[in-house]
Amino acid sequence: MFPPQRIVCLTEETVETLYLLGEQDRIVGISHYVVRPPQAPREKPRVSSFISAQLEKIQALSPDLVLAFSDIQADICAALVKRGLTVHCFNQRTVAEILDSIRLLGALVGAASRAEALAAELAAGLDAARARARARGVRPRVYFEEWDEPIITSIAWVSELIEVAGGDHVFADRAHGRLAKERFATPEEVIAAQPDLVLASWCGKRFRRDQFEARPGFDALPAVRAGHVYEIGSELILQPGPAALTDGLAAIERCIDAWAVGCEPPARSGEGARRAPAE
Repeated sequence: MFPPQRIVCLTEETVETLYLLGEQDRIVGISHYVVRPPQAPREKPRVSSFISAQLEKIQALSPDLVLAFSDIQADICAALVKRGLTVHCFNQRTVAEILDSIRLLGALVGAASRAEALAAELAAGLDAARARARARGVRPRVYFEEWDEPIITSIAWVSELIEVAGGDHVFADRAHGRLAKERFATPEEVIAAQPDLVLASWCGKRFRRDQFEARPGFDALPAVRAGHVYEIGSELILQPGPAALTDGLAAIERCIDAWAVGCEPPARSGEGARRAPAE
């Protein structure tokens, strides 16, 4: 049936996007991890985690379409296809791919024009953040930690958002690895990177700043010495959808602003150096 009338969303970003498009009535099942928008967990039955799903419950909902994300959900997708269900698995990893996934989802539900408008609005927000970064005048070296044991650095869209917000991501060279093992780092590499700012979002569990700073040699990191170690909630930054491009980006900007308060931007020709504005 087109457009599909009964949709199950196995991750949060498609739920948030459908609500933003005004198509939330099509959703009949969501993930246990959905927190955005806040009314979704109250309104929709929960049928999955990220790595597992209640197949019988999903099938009983008689969905026209099941939406999934990434190779990690490939086995769930295969099991649902074997049950005769129609599945689309997104695999966006970059900011550009996030915007394209919004456009594609809009097309799938017959809301292409609204999806294009949403993507354009989000892209404009990115441009505004870039302008604020230029005005700030200073750029910290930023380390982002997605997991602690083993250490996993940020995925591509997070790395790109750090750059948009005005930071230099110290492991940008490995951020485009699509597999987690391609983004591993050693404590020695983190120490060698000498980040001015540490951002962390341990996927699925709370970041422990005390554990992070207790690692041998980490007390000498500029970020640790200056107290610029921050957690950003996984629901904001680690789901590749509107949240990351709005509230996730804003959270990164606030952290960079906090760091910039004590930094002097380069003096312009004919004028003295000015302190970067605090939020």
